[in-house]
This record gives sequence, structure tokens and C-alpha cells, in this order.
Amino acid sequence: MLREIQIRNYAVVDTLDLDFSPGMTVLTGETGAGKSILIGALGLALGDRADATIIRDGADRTEISACFEPGDELVGWLQDKELQADGECLVRRLISREGRSRAWINGHAVTLQTMRELAAQLVDIHGQHLHQSLTQSQVQRRILDDSAKNHKLRDKLREEYLRYQTAAAELSKLEQAQADRDSRLDLLRFQVQELDALALQPGETKKLAEEQQRLMHAGRLAEGSSQALELLASDDKTSAQQLLGESTRLLAPLAGIDTQLAEIARLLDDAEIQVGEAVTRLGDYCQELDLDPSRRDEVEERLASMQNLSRKHRVEAGQLPEYAAKLRAELEQLDDAESHLETLRQTMETTRRAFDDTALLLSKSRQSAAKKLDKRISAAMEELGMAGGRFVTAIKTDADNRSVHGIDAIEFLVSANPGQQPRPLSRVASGGELSRISLAIEVMAADGKSTPTMVFDEVDSGVGGGIAEIVGQKLRAVAAHAQVLCVTHLPQVASQAQHHVLVAKKTDGKTTRTTLKPLDHEQRAEELARMLGGVEITQATREHAREMIERATTKKAARKKRSA
Repeated sequence: MLREIQIRNYAVVDTLDLDFSPGMTVLTGETGAGKSILIGALGLALGDRADATIIRDGADRTEISACFEPGDELVGWLQDKELQADGECLVRRLISREGRSRAWINGHAVTLQTMRELAAQLVDIHGQHLHQSLTQSQVQRRILDDSAKNHKLRDKLREEYLRYQTAAAELSKLEQAQADRDSRLDLLRFQVQELDALALQPGETKKLAEEQQRLMHAGRLAEGSSQALELLASDDKTSAQQLLGESTRLLAPLAGIDTQLAEIARLLDDAEIQVGEAVTRLGDYCQELDLDPSRRDEVEERLASMQNLSRKHRVEAGQLPEYAAKLRAELEQLDDAESHLETLRQTMETTRRAFDDTALLLSKSRQSAAKKLDKRISAAMEELGMAGGRFVTAIKTDADNRSVHGIDAIEFLVSANPGQQPRPLSRVASGGELSRISLAIEVMAADGKSTPTMVFDEVDSGVGGGIAEIVGQKLRAVAAHAQVLCVTHLPQVASQAQHHVLVAKKTDGKTTRTTLKPLDHEQRAEELARMLGGVEITQATREHAREMIERATTKKAARKKRSA
């Protein structure tokens, strides 16, 4: 529940600190005093959108903090998000004049989305125009699911629907590609066969090009290498190998006399070794040199075949082996597509059955909850002055019309008078009737919720007299299991509260500010008298106000005694 709120520089509020208690708290005040400001500030603290226009004139920023007492489920959520704190849940929101917004939970900076996820577990706000939203199908579905406590079942269904949709989309994509599959397979088989027939090897193109060069100049290569070998290693004393050997032998005994000759002798010795290596390799080259003209024809023919395939497939000749591997991989993938298609069909069927089973469970839960909700709301309509009124939750189930919300179309129907057939809530003619019906729905729906704090912002507009007193009693009944904050202009509703806060607007001629003041018993009676009376508050009006408070307290005590 909400324990405390602190507001700084919000609208016409400069500084406000207010503590809250369990039970029902009403906020009252003159028209224009800003009774809904507290509700707006609470919504802002919990992630509502806002801009710099909400900042009080003359201030740099708006800051709102709210402290809640968390229940066990919320403690678990905070622990999962690593936002836990001992015994409290402190939220804080700051909006700067530049429009920047920041939010914290228990001192940890969070996104507004995280703040809104938290808000859904802390506060349920019912605004002044609730009857407008209650005509929307998604709101009606949410109310029914809330009354049935279908949250876990609904979350499970959402996950299963996502899996089913994913499998169905993949299957559809593969089936659409199936039409082009056969022609593509024929082309791929031909191309792979053609490339495989050439038996291409990585790097082969470069090697063949080098070999072609050698074969084209085989005569020159043979003649030049033979002459070089003759000059290097002939038996003639003038060969390079012979001359280097003789030079080394001449300098060897002289190296001990002059160190400069020792270095030169080492160079000559190295040169002799290098020449010897060159002679060996050059001799091998001369022996291995292929002078067969037919080999040249073979090489040029294979290179021509590679060039033809290169032009045909529009890739470099050297990239043909990699291209062939790519085509083989695609061919294997398409060959396996049929088995993959069957696997996808089975997956989609499995996910569809899982969704259908959960959707059926959800539908049955809704059907059961609808009967109970109809009875409770119909009874509330009777109490709110609509004798013979009837509320019906129409559920149309279509197993083939799957959505993330299940297989049910839900619509609220009402009959405001005896003998009338129930009609859609959106077609109720009387504004007063619609207000009372909406109030009955909201109060009864709230009675079944687990949200710890319920906020009602002037939801009692359009009613008065004895009906207003019944509205107050209903709200007080909700306060037996949840904290209720209610903004009202009706004394009959305000008299039912356990706690009363007066909202007032004050001005010094230069600035205006809104204040909130908790009232004691006498102050509360005075405020109720103001709400009951006209320009002048009489003693009789004050007595009437005290009587209303006393009657509400007495009825509460009597209800407790009967329940005991």
C-alpha cells in the first residue's frame, strides 16, 4: 500500500508531504482547488508521460517520490530485478525544465517501462471518464480476466501464441518458396555436375598459368639454364666453381697474417657454398624441364575450359572451386528442404495444439467467472437504483479465430430496465445510467483485484442522494482488502471514508499554491457541512454532517459484528 508521497514543484504545488493509512481515504475541496493533482502526481511518479509544462512556474524541475509497503509478490519481483530494499519500495521521478526525465526504484536508476511494470502491481487508477474506456473490448476482456485471476494462464497463452505464430510464419515462407524449388534444383544439379566434371582444385589456375609460361618458352629455358650450368660447373678451370675454390685455397694461409683477408676468405667460402647449391638445383631443373609439346596442348585446353566456365558463371577462374562448393551446399539444402518442411509442419501442429489446449482452459475460466461477475454487477446495479437492471457478459468462442488473447470475443451487455433485452454497453442511451453501470462494473471488478492500492478519481459523477451513499459504501467495502484513495465532490461518499484530506488553493496575490491537509473528526464534519450546504453553513447542516459520519461508522461496526 501507499505509505507516503512527497511532491516538489508540480503544477501549483510547491512542497507537499503526505502520509497515508490503510482503508479508505477521500480527497475533497472546492471546485478548481486541484483535487486531482495528487492523483496526477502519483501517476507521474509511477511512469506516466509528462513534459516541462507540469513544472511549477519559477522552478527548474519537478520531483515526486512515493513510498509503498510491498507485498510478498512484489518483493519477489524486486529481487528478480535486483531492486530490493528492506521493507519498502521507494519510487522517485524527476523531470527537468529541458524536458529530461529520470526515474529510480529504491535508489536504482530504471527505465520508464520498468517503472510502469512496477506500477501495474502497486496502483490501479480509475479516472473520471471510466465509462468511455469501459466500452472498449480490450478493457472488458481485461476486467473479466482480472475477476477470474487469469493472469498466469493469460501469460502462458501469450507465450504459446508467439511460438505458434513463429512456426506458422516459417512454414508459410518455406511453402511459398516451394514453387521455385524444382526448377532451381534442376539448374543446380546441372551446374554442379558441369563443375565437378572439371575436377577443379584450389590454386590450380595459377599453377597451370605458370606451367603454360614455361612450356611456351621451353627452348629458351633449356638453352639458358644449360649454358649457365656449364659456366658454373664445367671441368674447365675457368668455371665459376673452380675459380672460387682456387681463390679460397690461396687466401686460407694468408688469413692468419692479415685479419682483413680472413673476412674476405669467409665471403669466398660462403660464395663457393652458394654456387654449389645453385649448381645442384640448376642441374635438377635441366633434367625436370618438360619439353613435350603435347603437354602444352593439354594445359592450354584445360585453361580454356576454366575460362569458359568462368565467363559462364561470372566468377574469376581462380574462384571456381569455391563457387562449386557454394552451389553444392545450396543443392544439399534444397534436397533437405522436404524433410525440413515436414519438421516445420510437425512443429506448427504441436504449437497449435498447445495453444488450443490453453485457450480452451482460458475460455472455460472466463465462462465460469462471467457468471459470477454478472450476478455481482447486476446486484450492484439494483443497489445503485436500477431496479430490474441486468448485466450479461457475452462470450463468443471461435476455435479457428486464434489471437494472442485466446479464442473468445467478449462484450458487456446491459439492460437498464425490466423487460429490456441486454444491449452492448456502448449503446446505453442515458448518460446517468451509463455512469451508474460503469461505476457498478468498476467497483465490483476492483473488489476482485489484488492490486494493493485502488484510486478512484471522481468516478461518482452523475449520481447523488441515496445512490451516492451506496457508492460510498461499495468503495468502503473495497477498502476492507485494499487501500482506497477517492477524489469526490459528494458528501455521501466522503462520509464513508476512514480518512479525509482537504485540498485547498491559496494565493498571496502573486503566486498560487495547492495544499493538502488531513482532517480530524471536527474538521471533517465541517468539510462535509460545506459540501452539503450552500453559501452559509448552518448548525443544522453541521449536525447532519456529524450524523452522516456517525451512521457510516455505526453501519461499519454492524457489518463487522454480523460477519463475526
